[in-house]
Amino acid sequence: MPQFGPIDVQVVAFPGSKFTGAIAPALRKVVEKGTINIVDLAFITKGEDGSIAIIELSDLSSEAKIELDEAIEDVLDLLNDDDLMLIADSLEPGSSAVAIVIEHAWARDLSSAIAGSDGHVVLSERIPREIVEAAVAAIA
Repeated sequence: MPQFGPIDVQVVAFPGSKFTGAIAPALRKVVEKGTINIVDLAFITKGEDGSIAIIELSDLSSEAKIELDEAIEDVLDLLNDDDLMLIADSLEPGSSAVAIVIEHAWARDLSSAIAGSDGHVVLSERIPREIVEAAVAAIA
């Protein structure tokens, strides 16, 4: 069985479907550095009429696929249709989102060491960038 670091699901919404594709090179960069691995990825759009389209990696245009293929080695297809529909239901009409399942590759050895010491994580919380910036501004 392969060894994994912690896994997160990140859903990034783009109100008004203003997705430019600029995150693809940024994702590739952190994968190349060994910081993360992309385990699964899907795009979700909700039309103004409420219609939903889900675009998986295999459905991408060749240009976008080439950019992401360089960042993705093995897709585990962990996002199922129910997961993607829950995300789609949360979107406003005329919006889109990308759901990314990432492995924290940097923490793989640490995770193994913790497990090997019979330890387990009791709290793991992500603090959004905006909150960190506000806290830093408040103490500056």
